[in-house]
Amino acid sequence: MTNLDALRRKVSSTLVIAARKWRRTSHGVLSAFNVSEACATPLLTASRLGEAVRQVTLADYIGIEGPSLVRLLDQLCAAGLMRRDEDPADRRAKTVVLTKEGRAVTQKMEEELVTLRAQALKGISRSDLEATLRVLSAFTADSAQEPQAVSTARAAKQSPSTKSAKAQRAKPRRATPEDRRNAP
Repeated sequence: MTNLDALRRKVSSTLVIAARKWRRTSHGVLSAFNVSEACATPLLTASRLGEAVRQVTLADYIGIEGPSLVRLLDQLCAAGLMRRDEDPADRRAKTVVLTKEGRAVTQKMEEELVTLRAQALKGISRSDLEATLRVLSAFTADSAQEPQAVSTARAAKQSPSTKSAKAQRAKPRRATPEDRRNAP
């Protein structure tokens, strides 16, 4: 492993740990509004995207499958924070709209999250935050979401054999404590 590979591994491992820590930290704010973290994501995202967001757009934006989003939307609608309407442009599609109560809750949540972010990122310069955002954007780019395609292409280049991909795969090994410390 090269130094660059080790650095990339450290970045991805730190990203996982930071995401978990942020989820735990923000949970305290979200729980005060009786909204689970899972429901808060589509609620806040729909608020940020504006009125009448298509369900499929919301699912794509937050990175979950449609059926998973539907379960969360059911909970948010039952809580009176959102409603689903037919899309006037396409009756087959549904849009989600925040209710008056949903807008009030998201506004209060956003205010609390502004304070929480200020505390968590205190002392970090604007230029460092901008650099961090550029790096994190690489994880959300299409190429980062399709590692299997890269692995398959690399294996094809390295192996002149015409064996199937299944035959070329090695048996999985048990994770070691070192592997767990350096999780993706």
